[in-house]
Amino acid sequence: MNIIEHKSDALGERYYETVLDNGLRVYICPKPDFATAYAVYGTRYGSIDTRFRLGGDGDFTDVPEGIAHFLEHKLFESEDLDAFERFAKTGAYANAYTSFDRTCYLFACTSNFEANLDILLDFVQSPYFTAASVQKEQGIIGQEIRMYDDDPQWRVMFNLLCVMYQNHPVRIDIAGTVESIAEIDDRLLYKCYETFYDPSNMFICIAGDVDAEAVIGRIADAVGPSKGLKIERSAHSEPVGIVSSYTEQKLSVSQPMFCMGFKEPCDKPEVTLREYLQTNILLDIIAGESSPLFGRLLDEGLIGENLGTEFFNGYGYAAELFEGESRDPSAVRDALLGEIERLRRDGIDVQDFIRSKNSLYGQTVMQYNNVEQIGGALVAAEMGGYDLFSMADEIAAVTLEDIERRLHTSMSADTFAMSVVAPK
Repeated sequence: MNIIEHKSDALGERYYETVLDNGLRVYICPKPDFATAYAVYGTRYGSIDTRFRLGGDGDFTDVPEGIAHFLEHKLFESEDLDAFERFAKTGAYANAYTSFDRTCYLFACTSNFEANLDILLDFVQSPYFTAASVQKEQGIIGQEIRMYDDDPQWRVMFNLLCVMYQNHPVRIDIAGTVESIAEIDDRLLYKCYETFYDPSNMFICIAGDVDAEAVIGRIADAVGPSKGLKIERSAHSEPVGIVSSYTEQKLSVSQPMFCMGFKEPCDKPEVTLREYLQTNILLDIIAGESSPLFGRLLDEGLIGENLGTEFFNGYGYAAELFEGESRDPSAVRDALLGEIERLRRDGIDVQDFIRSKNSLYGQTVMQYNNVEQIGGALVAAEMGGYDLFSMADEIAAVTLEDIERRLHTSMSADTFAMSVVAPK
């Protein structure tokens, strides 16, 4: 087994990486004297994986929307104690989540790390689905879907994705619909599990006061062999244009909420780390808390204390997003579009560039003081295919010319859309 040590003298940090014989990728960042340890067991399988085939198969398999999230729920169950009850006995906090491109199972603990790791490794590898338990879960997740249908923060985001994207499954709610999950049965769950929960499609990320070599050995002894599957995901034929530039829904909110952004063409599976970091610096220059636009909107009472920005991206999709609350979302939209045009016309102030670049670098350095943030950063690096420490190096290398170029080649007004959730 070849264990690679990654070191950063600038950050004063190190982590270890290895690929087991079964293809499972393991990343461990030792944090001596930290009280909490954190572990994530993940698979490259999310809500957008609704069409796939295995190498050698002739036809693609189409599965119901929401099945990845459904499988995440079901995996915690067993014939005896469910995984949450097992973690409760060791005093650990446990959780899981499904996003567009991954499903992750995790725990955090201050003691009994080995016992908790054994539980994590065991239940993720021990699917137990029956027709009766699937039917019961359909009712539970159906209630969750209805709850999110009334959640304004959830709806304002997915309503935007629905008018941005025409074909890409990123426009589909992660949990699916009541109608789509009704099509799920134990046979389909086992098929998806056997396909996407193969060790060669999975990863484990750990941060805490642990012995890396001993933990890797423990994982190698516990995780089964790979079936040697080759997963082929269906390509998404997504047009450059948007469906509509505006959508509105009325819900029980005190003042309007908005989510607006620019759909970017994504003709390759994913954006690069360099594109991701440069875009985040640009977004902070445009609308970060220290930006002229943010101060002006705040002074005019058009926003509260928060105006969120995000470079939303994944397999075959990318968009710059801006979200918050405002008594007049249209005025915020006009101010945002005007500020972008001003920056293109007048150029970016060098001090604003330095501030935003230093801010992102500082956030990157500070994450090493928190094991959960380290674990999340390791997951992001694994999914993005880059060395964790390269993020700080890439930020340091960004120039003002890079950001100016990004400003002029992205955020086209033709692909701008806006979603509003207004008071009933």
